[in-house]
Amino acid sequence: MNIMKVKYLLYITTILISLSGCKVGKRYVQPKLNLPESFRGDTLTYQPDTITFPQVSWRDFFNDPQLIKLIDTALVNNYDMRTALKNIEIANRNLRQNKLEYLPSIDGNIATVNKQYRSRDFYSNPSSNWYSKNGKEAPENLYAYQSQFSAGLEFSWELDIWGRIAHQQDALKSDFLDSFEAKNAIQTKLVADVAKGYFNLIMLDAQIEVAKRNLRLNDSTLRMIQLQYDAGEITALAIQQTESQRLVAASLIPELEKEIALQENALNILIGEMPNVITRGFQIDSLMNIKKSITLGSPVAIVRNRPDIKRAEYALIAANAEMNIRQIMRYPQLSLSGVLGTNAMLPKNWYNIPGALLGGFVGGITTPVFRNGRLKNAWEVSKIEREKTELQLQQTVMEAVHEVSNAVITVEKQKEQIALARKRVENSELAVKNASLLFMSDYATYLEVITAQSNALSSELALVDLRQKQLEAYVDLYRALGGGWQETD
Repeated sequence: MNIMKVKYLLYITTILISLSGCKVGKRYVQPKLNLPESFRGDTLTYQPDTITFPQVSWRDFFNDPQLIKLIDTALVNNYDMRTALKNIEIANRNLRQNKLEYLPSIDGNIATVNKQYRSRDFYSNPSSNWYSKNGKEAPENLYAYQSQFSAGLEFSWELDIWGRIAHQQDALKSDFLDSFEAKNAIQTKLVADVAKGYFNLIMLDAQIEVAKRNLRLNDSTLRMIQLQYDAGEITALAIQQTESQRLVAASLIPELEKEIALQENALNILIGEMPNVITRGFQIDSLMNIKKSITLGSPVAIVRNRPDIKRAEYALIAANAEMNIRQIMRYPQLSLSGVLGTNAMLPKNWYNIPGALLGGFVGGITTPVFRNGRLKNAWEVSKIEREKTELQLQQTVMEAVHEVSNAVITVEKQKEQIALARKRVENSELAVKNASLLFMSDYATYLEVITAQSNALSSELALVDLRQKQLEAYVDLYRALGGGWQETD
């Protein structure tokens, strides 16, 4: 008879488990993203076998060993990166734990003692067996109403008939992958921020060199004008205005020195170190490897490369899974539970086998009938939330395409600006030289010399600033295309 009961339970369990393959819900399908065929402003023709910006590792994209060293340090020490790695660990643990949801949960009852006492006005009688076995008469007040000593194992098992646990796994897997992309997004921003900070430091070094060189030129001009003043050829006004021009160049130096110190501190924050001097490497012309064979690639590629787009899609996958879970909550639920152990009235019989043996098995199917519309409303809201998340994905893709287009246009137009700025510097240097020669030959006034030197200073500083902005524009383009998180193969 006992064997027949066991076979019956196994038969029922097998049927119930087989029903758990019915996965309810809408399967995720990537929505149409309406990507253009090419980026606006892209003058390069994309070839499938041509290397694209995102395929280039940041180690190969930058050419300065000191910059690469700074980025390496930042990726290890930066607090945002370290926090992102902890988030990956948490998501991984949650995903691994979800796989155990298919198994029943088992609790061990090591020892339970239940002693209850009642008095004469209670509706029931004392535990007669307890008093009879102890040879006592039950008192009228505070008699032993119940006496139990138990131990054993209890289990409960919700069979995943409609795929609720499977959908939860989809959501947790999306969270896990999202944590990776969050780390990649932090890395791309960190690489870009460190590079821009380093470029700014190189630019400030170049500007302070321009200011010092211009100051030396002003000193030479001032000495020349002083000699003419001593000879009575010009008035004191010439000396005063020349000195004012010299002070303009001189005042730039402490300002630039301050900016250099502040930029070094900002870089030290990014790399997770205390304030200190930042070692510089190459000059501004050789900081990056910008090769003609590198192209932008197709807009479809940014969906595969940009962490923010992939995070938006993982959010949509999780929202789709949540919608399915809300739908399943409206379906019947199947659960099994049972207990096996010992239960005795007296402590001495606690583990008396088989007299104290206790066993039980419960299987039930429950379904919501009337919950004031809460379950249906939750499902309808989850569908709307999914639609919102899909809109956010499409918005993220559109903004990414615009960001790439803006970066491309900026790079191309700044090339034209730099070409004009170089001509301006050449012209201003020639003007300074000619003004000095004409002044010494009495064909030009000191004001013309001062004006020429002022124009030379501003034109050189402007050229240095444009060169830095051009480097930053390339970094922005690299990041906009999804570059910065790839490592060298």
